[in-house]
Amino acid sequence: MPALSERSVVQVTVADPRVRPLLRELGEEYSARYGKDAHAELARYPDEEFTAPHGGVLLLLLEGGEPVAGGAFRRYDAGTAELKRIWTHSGHRRRGLAREVVAELEREARARGYRRIYLTTGPRQPEARALYLNTGYRPLFDTEADPESIGPLPFEKHLPRHPDPGTDLRTGKATAQ
Repeated sequence: MPALSERSVVQVTVADPRVRPLLRELGEEYSARYGKDAHAELARYPDEEFTAPHGGVLLLLLEGGEPVAGGAFRRYDAGTAELKRIWTHSGHRRRGLAREVVAELEREARARGYRRIYLTTGPRQPEARALYLNTGYRPLFDTEADPESIGPLPFEKHLPRHPDPGTDLRTGKATAQ
């Protein structure tokens, strides 16, 4: 397997063939976790909502073009982008790739003029919940409640107009100077 340092970020459309593994594996995983076919949910939004100028799809590619992680955003309202479909290939998890995808999506959303990010994750996705809490997202739900009693777990994060040069864009936390 190529080293993780040999990767690139590309902007693509939903129709790009490199997105298919993302949606296929994501649909299979959601279906297994929630006990119903999730492929219809993944197709709920028209592809146009994930294209410029209001949205986008980003993939992390290993050298040779293999997609290992990705995600998308769409316009939620005039100042807010909604993150969707954050995914890391099952063979490449626990390496910080989802954190990198989120940071890239935030960077692109900020470049498009969005000042806030909104997202939801499912109650049976503790890894996603932890990712968002650890990257500076504010939960819009009672974190002490049983996630199953809440349904989709909403989060938000306000984006700075210009990131402070002493800020790690992956975590939103100050770096040592």
